[in-house]
Amino acid sequence: MTKERFVTKDIVLEARELCKEVSSPEGTLTIVRDVSFQVHAGESVAIVGASGAGKSTLLALLAGLDVPSSGKVLLAGEDLTALDEDGRARLRAERVGFVFQSFHLVPALTALENVMLPLELAGRRDARGGALEALERVGLKERTGHYPRQLSGGEQQRVAIARAFVTRPAVLFADEPTGNLDTQTGAKIADLLFDLNANSHTTIVLVTHDRTLAARCGRGWIMEAGRLAPG
Repeated sequence: MTKERFVTKDIVLEARELCKEVSSPEGTLTIVRDVSFQVHAGESVAIVGASGAGKSTLLALLAGLDVPSSGKVLLAGEDLTALDEDGRARLRAERVGFVFQSFHLVPALTALENVMLPLELAGRRDARGGALEALERVGLKERTGHYPRQLSGGEQQRVAIARAFVTRPAVLFADEPTGNLDTQTGAKIADLLFDLNANSHTTIVLVTHDRTLAARCGRGWIMEAGRLAPG
């Protein structure tokens, strides 16, 4: 299997004429339509738009969670669309972090164990030490033994952020990361995301309907009916 490499090493994510079509009783629907852009290492970029605009579908394509009907995604120097499911999973484990609106923590695991999980799956020897350091960075040093049900929404999202950053990913995809939080807590989570972005040089791709949050990113696009336009 051949791998397509970037000529410019600074480009960490690229979409090339991405399209995603799905079948419906009404016929073929185009969810993502001819999307092309480049993102450089260490950038923070936002994709904003109303519900149903295609934002989450685009994010899934960019992260290799879904495959496009046509076009290419190049992530950290590899052509995602040339990889099989196992190859995409490997690349996500090595180079990608995720933060979702609904936290997606494992209920039966403590905060520490949740953050250790991606390190253990990657075969890292010092998973515990790395997870403890990540939790300390997000201000949860004293909550490592707590289960998700024992944590507030903001604390759960901080655990999710620690888990996302613990592998030092090339790209962090954040899908409505403050959507389930009150305004004050959401602002603190946003501060944390952008602080970690600045200090770790991890690229952030933020999908949101919140234009105030999007405005904090270095660049942005507006998505409407599957198309992207500069924000």
